[in-house]
Amino acid sequence: MSKLPILMYHSVSTSDAESRGLTISTSNFEAQLKFLQSKGFQSFHFKDLEHLKSLPKRSIVITFDDVYVNQLELAVPLLKQYGFKACFYVPFKYVNGKNDWDEGEKQIMSLEQLQSLDSEIIELGMHSFAHGNYKNMSLEASAEDLKKSKEFIEASGLKIYRTLAYPYGKYPTSNPEKDSFFKLLQNNNIKYGLRIGNRVNRFPFKNAYEIQRIDIKGEDTLAKFKLKLRFGKLKLF
Repeated sequence: MSKLPILMYHSVSTSDAESRGLTISTSNFEAQLKFLQSKGFQSFHFKDLEHLKSLPKRSIVITFDDVYVNQLELAVPLLKQYGFKACFYVPFKYVNGKNDWDEGEKQIMSLEQLQSLDSEIIELGMHSFAHGNYKNMSLEASAEDLKKSKEFIEASGLKIYRTLAYPYGKYPTSNPEKDSFFKLLQNNNIKYGLRIGNRVNRFPFKNAYEIQRIDIKGEDTLAKFKLKLRFGKLKLF
């Protein structure tokens, strides 16, 4: 089995002073991409993985939640410059609006901006309709959220690959709720579900609905990034 670290990012800023928590500076992000490039890492979209049984030794998936405009303006040019793909996850209710979670008041891409993204570089996926916490939602509420997501996708004409990044990384973790939720995803043709977990995955995935991502923080030094890339989250973090 291959090792597959999946990195999770959110907001991007030109300010080093703002590089903390869910916001990473362009200088820190560029340093990470430069390191990945120097080590020969190859990036993948989830649609690529669906048809593969093994991966090159140094493989990676880069993900961004929430489709902030700053990702379009600051992250996409750096991804192009260093030759990496990434997956962006859309909370459909908030397209062309602002977030009301985390720090709040960040501009989210418009439909036109999402349509302008080069699909060879950026794969769009689902981040729920209303950025709700699936762990705290009834199965009926989760089904309604997925229904509204499907309606938005069909009306917008966006090319969305059926990967769902759970908002807050949360989903039902106890049965029977867990099995029912995963059955709901399967019935909605969701191929992959992304939690957080902070561990390096083995590929092929043991469970396609419990794929783990590594939370990259804005204040992470390059040395800490290298450790996370190799081991995931360690106690010393």
